[in-house]
Amino acid sequence: MYKKLLNIILIFTITVLTSCGGKATKNQPTNALERARKNVEEGRGISIGNVLKKRGATNYEFSSSNPMWRATLEIIDFIPLTTVDYSGGMIITDWYGDQNSPDALKITVRFLTNEIRSDAIKIIIHQKKCSSTNVCTVNIIDSKIKNELITSVLKKAADLEKEAKK
Repeated sequence: MYKKLLNIILIFTITVLTSCGGKATKNQPTNALERARKNVEEGRGISIGNVLKKRGATNYEFSSSNPMWRATLEIIDFIPLTTVDYSGGMIITDWYGDQNSPDALKITVRFLTNEIRSDAIKIIIHQKKCSSTNVCTVNIIDSKIKNELITSVLKKAADLEKEAKK
C-alpha cells in the first residue's frame, strides 16, 4: 500500500513539474498592465477597442432601427403574431378572421433586405376555408390584400425613415 501511494505521489509530482516547463517566463513583463497589453497584441485577450470595431461584412442592427421591420409591425399590429424573428427576417401571424365566418387568413412576411424597395419584402397569404363539417383546406392566395400590405409597408417605412433623418 505504501509503494502505491508513493508511486501516485511521484507521478503527480512529475506531471505537475513537467506541465509547467516549456514556456520561458523571462520574456513576460512583470507589470500586470504590460502583461495584459502584450496578451491583447498577441491575440490572447480582448480590449474594448477591438470589441467595438466592425469585423467582416456582417452588419447587425437592432430591429427598432430598421424602418421596414417597424413599418410591418405597425401595419399588422391588429393581428396576433405567432413568430417574430428579426435575425431570420420573418414575421408570421396567427390565423385571423371574422367571428361569424369559418374562413381565416395567415400572413407571412419575409424581409429580403433592409432597404426600402418593393422587392425587399415578400408577403405570403394563406387562406383557410372550413366547411360546415369542420373540414378545412389551406391555400396560398394572391389577392389585393397582399399588394395593399406591400404598398402600406413601403409608404410607412419611407415615412419612418424621413422622420428618423430629421
